[in-house]
Amino acid sequence: MSSQFIFTMRRCSRVHPPDREVLRDITLAFYPGAKIGVLGPNGAGKSSLLAIMAGVDDGYTGEARLTPGFTVGLLEQEPRLQDDTDVMTNVMEGVSEAATLLEEYDDVLRGWAAPDADFEQLGERQGDLEKRIEAAGGWDLKRTVEVAMDALGSLPVTPRWRPCRG
Repeated sequence: MSSQFIFTMRRCSRVHPPDREVLRDITLAFYPGAKIGVLGPNGAGKSSLLAIMAGVDDGYTGEARLTPGFTVGLLEQEPRLQDDTDVMTNVMEGVSEAATLLEEYDDVLRGWAAPDADFEQLGERQGDLEKRIEAAGGWDLKRTVEVAMDALGSLPVTPRWRPCRG
C-alpha cells in the first residue's frame, strides 16, 4: 500500500457471530486532509467500518493500516457513561486530554512569576503546549462543553443528579 495515503484498508471483511456479514472485501485509501462521509442504511456496517479504522475492532480479515505519525479518534454512537457520576463529569471525561493540556498551560503561566524561573525552559514548554492545545481544539474547550451540555438538554449539574438508563 502506498505511503502517500494517511489510511489504507485492503480487502477487509467483518462477520459478527454467528454468521452476520456486515463488510465484505472493502478496499479504501484516504489522502491526508480528505473529508470522508460514510452513508448507508441501519445495519450496513458503517459503525463496524469506523471501529476498524479507529483500531478498536480487530475481529476482521484483510489489512487496515494507519500511516505512522497519524492518529484516529472515534466518537461512539452510544457513549459509555459512568453511572456513578453526574453529566458534567461524564462530559469532562470526554475532553480530559484537552483539559489536562490547559491545566499544564496554566501551571507554565504561573511559573513565569517564580523568582527562580527558567525562562528558556518555560518558553519552550509554553510553545509546545500552545501547539498541542491548538491541535486539540482546546482554546474553545469551555464553550464546547457548554454547547454539549445544552445539546444534551442537561439538567443543572448537581452532585445529587445521576444519569439514568432507560
